[in-house]
Amino acid sequence: MASKTRIFDQPQPLVERMIMNVEKVIVGKRETIEKAFIAMLSGGHLLLEDVPGVGKTMLARALAKTIGCEFKRIQCTPDLLPSDVTGVSVFNVKSNEFEFRPGPLMTSVVLADECNRTSPKTQSAFLEAMEEKRVTIDGTSYELPKPFVVIATQNPMDYEGTYALPEAQMDRFMMKLSLGYPTHDQEILMLDRLQDRHPLESLKPVIVQDEFVQLQKEAAMIHVDNTLKDFIVRLALATRDHADFYVGASPRASYALMRAAQTAAYVKGRSFVVPDDIKDLVLSVWTHRLILTSDARMMGRSAELILQSILDGMQTPVLRYVTAK
Repeated sequence: MASKTRIFDQPQPLVERMIMNVEKVIVGKRETIEKAFIAMLSGGHLLLEDVPGVGKTMLARALAKTIGCEFKRIQCTPDLLPSDVTGVSVFNVKSNEFEFRPGPLMTSVVLADECNRTSPKTQSAFLEAMEEKRVTIDGTSYELPKPFVVIATQNPMDYEGTYALPEAQMDRFMMKLSLGYPTHDQEILMLDRLQDRHPLESLKPVIVQDEFVQLQKEAAMIHVDNTLKDFIVRLALATRDHADFYVGASPRASYALMRAAQTAAYVKGRSFVVPDDIKDLVLSVWTHRLILTSDARMMGRSAELILQSILDGMQTPVLRYVTAK
């Protein structure tokens, strides 16, 4: 089916400036930064999984500063309580009434640092906020600000003192990303920038909060051809039917991939999604949602490689676009 959609080939200038701004702090990780903005512009949440010391927290702070949003950090520990995250009602003796004191979760950009070090009970405090964009305390619901983004970091599961995130929470993260170690030259450049002072101290916002919300709305308007929606659903069905997956991609995962593809097209300056937008993002959007069977784990198989093999074996749709003159 031909799509009469105008073709653009210039990157979205405002998003490009945002990416370049974060690159002043995070060296040599443009692809990761771009995907982080794609997730945030799609209205999604980010999970950063990596070894300590590679810049996960710095990335979260740089993202928040760049979009001009309020930022709060929650240091997750085993003794952290749900009320420490969402807030609590406190009795005021003077007014003889209970007053709600909001927790750090009621902020535009929230960093849940080392989220897998807190208990499952506290991890569950994030669920309603991440999906419904509100929190309910003592029967009263409180709307969260727009935009609302949770950026969670976690250490690999072979580190001591960690708890596996529940499957329902993993499915609420739009993407899982890793920064990885810098190259030799990138690490030298990083040391040069850190020699006098941290570049984060002088980082300025590129846009304000309302402008970021407007960018989210514009990204959601990007055209997705029905053949590409069919492609996404066929990929999801293939994971659900695969013998190595105990749990495949959920309908929420299909929606997240479509939204991420829309935003990727928007970032690249196109008014429509192409198959490569989907193929470039499917691993980052889906891998953390897929649960391997015990046999697959014993055989040393990985969700990434299995999903890549599914993608490679599936016919990619071909779209014909008409350029407007």
